[in-house]
Amino acid sequence: MDPDAVAKAFVEHYYTTFDANRAGLANLYQDGSMLTFEGQKIQGSQSIVAKLTSLPFQQCQHSITTVDCQPSGAGGMLVFVSGTLQLAGEQHALKFSQVIIFSLTFFFISI
Repeated sequence: MDPDAVAKAFVEHYYTTFDANRAGLANLYQDGSMLTFEGQKIQGSQSIVAKLTSLPFQQCQHSITTVDCQPSGAGGMLVFVSGTLQLAGEQHALKFSQVIIFSLTFFFISI
């Protein structure tokens, strides 16, 4: 299995789902998953999805610039994503970066 292909497929699925239906991301998280968003640590699938769905915008479109990945040990992967986020009604896109660490047993996502 090609780690780059796995990372790119995951990233495409994640951001397509985020842009269309953030609540649909729940199945990508587990009880031990953690999201760090602007210094706030949020743990567990329900809490993470509650945070993502409470963000102060309803529609957005991610445009991915880079997806860099490498093995993280114990069967996991470290994925660095960067790109832009276009919010509905806004003229200028926002730059973003995200680090995703995942394995067969958990996801840890930091924004």
